[in-house]
Amino acid sequence: GNPVQHQRTKHIEMDIHFVREEVARGQARVLHVPSRHQIADIFTKGLPRVLFDDFRTSLSICEPPASTAGV
Repeated sequence: GNPVQHQRTKHIEMDIHFVREEVARGQARVLHVPSRHQIADIFTKGLPRVLFDDFRTSLSICEPPASTAGV
């Protein structure tokens, strides 16, 4: 038992139960979203360049004017 970890995940457990209840009542539907549409992946995963560029564009983030990579 890590009490800090428990506090962080406690609200997630409550959210899961809420969503399950809403789905059971027919008030919500949980749909599959393909990886190519998961824009949050730009912050959490290494992506192929094409997908990265598509997500960056959809977030209205421009390419830097100069390379920031080391020489």
